[in-house]
Amino acid sequence: MNFESLDPGLAEYAPAMHSALDPVLDAHLNPSLLQNVELDPEGVALEALPVQESMHIMEGVYSELHSVVAEVGVPVSVSHFDLHEEMLWVGSHGGHATSFFGPALERYSSFQVNGNDDIRQIQSLENGILFLTKNNLKYMARGGLIIFDYLLDESEDMHSLLLTDSSTLLIGGLQNHILEIDLNTVQETQKYAVEMPGVTIMRQTNRFFFCGHTSGKVSLRDLRTFKVEHEFDAFSGSLSDFDVHGNLLAACGFSSRLSGLACDRFLKVYDLRMMRAITPLQVHVDPAFLRFIPTYTSRLAIISQSGQCQFCEPTGLANPADIFHVNPVGPLLMTFDVSASKQALAFGDSEGCVHLWTDSPEPSFNPYSRETEFALPCLVDTLPPLDWSQDLMPLSLIPVPLTTDTLLSDWPAANSAPAPRRAPPVDAEILRTMKKVGFIGYAPNPRTRLRNQIPYRLKESDSKFDSFHQVMESPIGREEEPHLHMVSKKYRKVTIKYSKLGLEDFDFKQYNKTLFAGLEPHIPNAYCNCMVQVLYFLEPVRCLIQNHLCQKEFCLACELGFLFHMLDLSRGDPCQGSNFLRAFRTIPEASALGLILADSDEASGKGNLARLIQRWNRFILTQLHQDMQELEVPQAYRGAGVSVPTFSSICSSGDSVIGQLFSCEMENCSLCRCGSETVRASSTLLFTLSYPEDKTGKNYDFAQVLKRSICLEQNTQAWCDNCEKFQPTIQTRNIRHLPDILVINCEVNSSTEADFWRVQAEFAFKMAVTKPGGELSKNKDSALSDWKDLGSPEGMLICPSTEEMKDIWLPFSIRMKMTKNKGLDVCNWTDGDEVQWGPARAEEEHGVSVYDLMATVVHILDSRTGGSLVAHIKVGETYHQRKEGVTHQQWYLFNDFLIEPIDKHEAVQFNMNWKVPAILYYVKRNLHSKYNVHIKNPIEASVLMAEASLARKQRKTHTTFIPLMLSEMPQVGDLVGLDAEFVTLNEEEAELRSDGTKSTIKPSQMSVARITCVRGQGPNEGIPFIDDYISTQEQVVDYLTQYSGIKPGDLDAKISSKHLTTLKSTYLKLRFLIDIGVKFVGHGLQKDFRVINLMVPKDQVLDTVYLFHMPRKRMISLRFLAWYFLDLKIQGETHDSIEDARTALQLYRKYLELSKNGTEPESFHKVLKGLYEKGRKMDWKVPEPEGQASPKSKPWDGPRETGLGGFHFLGGDFTHLRDSDDDVDASPGLYL
Repeated sequence: MNFESLDPGLAEYAPAMHSALDPVLDAHLNPSLLQNVELDPEGVALEALPVQESMHIMEGVYSELHSVVAEVGVPVSVSHFDLHEEMLWVGSHGGHATSFFGPALERYSSFQVNGNDDIRQIQSLENGILFLTKNNLKYMARGGLIIFDYLLDESEDMHSLLLTDSSTLLIGGLQNHILEIDLNTVQETQKYAVEMPGVTIMRQTNRFFFCGHTSGKVSLRDLRTFKVEHEFDAFSGSLSDFDVHGNLLAACGFSSRLSGLACDRFLKVYDLRMMRAITPLQVHVDPAFLRFIPTYTSRLAIISQSGQCQFCEPTGLANPADIFHVNPVGPLLMTFDVSASKQALAFGDSEGCVHLWTDSPEPSFNPYSRETEFALPCLVDTLPPLDWSQDLMPLSLIPVPLTTDTLLSDWPAANSAPAPRRAPPVDAEILRTMKKVGFIGYAPNPRTRLRNQIPYRLKESDSKFDSFHQVMESPIGREEEPHLHMVSKKYRKVTIKYSKLGLEDFDFKQYNKTLFAGLEPHIPNAYCNCMVQVLYFLEPVRCLIQNHLCQKEFCLACELGFLFHMLDLSRGDPCQGSNFLRAFRTIPEASALGLILADSDEASGKGNLARLIQRWNRFILTQLHQDMQELEVPQAYRGAGVSVPTFSSICSSGDSVIGQLFSCEMENCSLCRCGSETVRASSTLLFTLSYPEDKTGKNYDFAQVLKRSICLEQNTQAWCDNCEKFQPTIQTRNIRHLPDILVINCEVNSSTEADFWRVQAEFAFKMAVTKPGGELSKNKDSALSDWKDLGSPEGMLICPSTEEMKDIWLPFSIRMKMTKNKGLDVCNWTDGDEVQWGPARAEEEHGVSVYDLMATVVHILDSRTGGSLVAHIKVGETYHQRKEGVTHQQWYLFNDFLIEPIDKHEAVQFNMNWKVPAILYYVKRNLHSKYNVHIKNPIEASVLMAEASLARKQRKTHTTFIPLMLSEMPQVGDLVGLDAEFVTLNEEEAELRSDGTKSTIKPSQMSVARITCVRGQGPNEGIPFIDDYISTQEQVVDYLTQYSGIKPGDLDAKISSKHLTTLKSTYLKLRFLIDIGVKFVGHGLQKDFRVINLMVPKDQVLDTVYLFHMPRKRMISLRFLAWYFLDLKIQGETHDSIEDARTALQLYRKYLELSKNGTEPESFHKVLKGLYEKGRKMDWKVPEPEGQASPKSKPWDGPRETGLGGFHFLGGDFTHLRDSDDDVDASPGLYL
């Protein structure tokens, strides 16, 4: 309320005076209130005390139930009944908040909110309480912890707040604006202008915002625009309070008199149906507060500052008999509030006392309140009695203080003898199935006893103690419980929460603060996202893949290059590999290897992701190697005579750049026991770790296991030409040539391999914390001081902590050398070795290579989600230079669209309980200097030339487009109108919540079916040069004919009569237009490009959805815009992309005309306001009668369907389809 217009005597309660209160009993204070109050030296009591005992309450009549002291002598500035719990909150002029629980007003919490200003309003939320002071908004938990503290400008003077929904807040005060705050992001989202002197009281109904001004006016504002719809001039002086209920608004305030302001005893009542005042209500008290208390009738409670309260009907007469008196301790009442249940009233006075009035002996503050959490009681104060006569009473019930004296129970050894219980014998089934790793035995649990419990038999003859096997195992699943807290949050499987707007309002920035692009996981078979990121951050692979282009329709190398191009363009926004995964699903080898998962298996996590990603790793390298072996320039996608880099200096004939990077030449020798030896040469793109078979728990270096895996020796049955039969042979494998990138599949597919990694990590940890003399340091942290003697090449000290050294067996670098006798030496290479031998020592020796760890792919075991795959990647300097303009290297965690920088030790730490290694990538040092990492765009202008249709019947139909001629090739900045139509491959998966709302689990999977591009300038403006129907081999579940114009058979090459092409062919056309720098004009292009799987720079997109859009308003359909601005009736029966693209171009021209090329935003804003007003009146529907004209009619002055100059079409005139109403458009390319 407006305190400045109240009794001038309130000035004596200025906050500056409260800090120096003298601890002397105030003359106005009732001495009975302070029976047990102790005043501190500052004079402020911190304990809330009951004023009087509960009195008899008559049902249905309000009377005082309890009174308590919040702060002695400090006026109560605001009171508020909690809307979620049975609590009452009060705030003081000293900035202190206190809460009381239940009708007994037991103190719950008390804390300081602001040290200088008074608390002016309190609002309860589900998770905490909002406090508003003069220029500060603070959100605190009910216990006093700060959730956020939002500081406003020092010039602000806030008085009121209004919660419009669960996450939006309006704040108003004595200034010419109202702020809108988003509680989720804690940011100001909007600033609404209001007239001076500002707004001090705000209310809301389902029709209006009600704003009370200190000038005595009440304004009614629109819920969406905040525009003033009506205004009531209630009082000539000032407004004190008002409330709204149903169709009535009641207000109290002050009128201007000759001597100043005087309290007006007439309440102004307004009927909101007719928007006019009705008969004023005369009351018998000086009204300062009023509230509707609707029970059986719409009663009004009118409160005066002196403590008088009167109930009356707003449309009746006030009866003096309905007045009761509140007995404030101080001279004035300062605040008043009504509970949500209307059973309780709260009053706060100027001496810091709170009075609770109720209409029942046991009132409740809310109809449905949740249970309040209380602090745990002090155990010392509630010790249970100890009965010494009970032999089984545990003595531990009484806590014993820590002491150094001898305890009474500490018997001397002479008077006591230890008699421990013997452990029962180990189950014979456990001994039979046990396998030893070192000195540790492992066996599956036979499930004959309770977990972690061993029954003891005190008497051999007593069999009742052996009944534990009858207790069934808990159905909760104890094997899964440890995973609930083991898996770190950033490693858990991330999911996208879909709303009615799809992905538009999902905050990806919350998961990725970097400028690198993540990958979306909702596409089928997106489990390989982590491996796509690994290949992308290999600089030679990224560049060489993007330089590749071939004629194959489903080429993984081409699609991966397109995806890499999107990752290059993205500035932190996630990308999706839908086209790449579509090509992946069409390859027969992928299906034969079991790499294509069904949706049900992928969602439930039934597949073994570790094995799956390792098979996928081998498959993708092999497939890329095969796709890139053909070095011939495909003329279909490149201009004649255009030379494309073939990297002949890198690859020999028949080889590929993938083979050059990953391939390793091997020599396989097979020795039969007859002495016959067979030698053959082969090559491999990766290696699989082979672990030792001994179970002694011996310590192995990773380099030893790697050497054993590369130079593999095994005994197996093989055909011997000399013996002419299968014989036991010894097969050995030797290496001839070291690869540039060493790829290792870890093959940790069972508990045996997991135990091996765990044991080796323990050995490595013990060695790291062991003193040089061989003795294990008791203080492991002190042993780490020995690490300080080693320095990095840059001179920085290396001193890892104890936690960073746990669970690490994998080295960051390894050194490999070819020996003269065709052998291989492998050793771990540390920073200490580099300091000792010099950083360039390895390169000086012939046949020596140092490999640095570049990426690790791990399998996250999480029983709740079925597990997931993540990657740790060391991002190089070139990537940071392009994205962030800095030159450094950093390890990152890539978990689909979650990207987070991590410490390098985290990349090699594997807790085998939940984090299992799957794939390792080691890269040879100075690899970039060997390869040409320059990217030359292989897409040439010839892709826009005329091409044959896949449809056999297309030559018999009317042509719908004219390909570009050489003189019409687009230039930078040219306009191109674009529209696309889509079909559905998989339906949306959704569920209904208990409250009736729909929750999208998985969105529908769309596929592009038709793409149209029209000329945006020149004499042929509006004539399409691309109108491609996209052939698909996947099953279409819904053609969306009503909204897309696509009919069954249009996408089938055998029966289609359309110009049918492959997705890759049309994709290359759009990529060329993007790369050349044209600007696309369309309606809803963001969704179009998303489904087509294109990343387009924002400055090349001119979307009419946003050009004709006002903030916080609905998106307007293309059909309505065309009718309103162009007087065009489009989309009559079905949608047609040619018509939509041409209409979008006309709308853009209209936008330039109305906004004077963007130089007059204010005038265009008025045009948009008129558009939205017209749309609301017509319910956004285009009128059907032909006689009704558009309010903004102007004919299209561009080319029509006929009369196109010198152009002649094969087979007939230029024709196009017609579309239907897009107000219910299911196509992702169009907005409603």
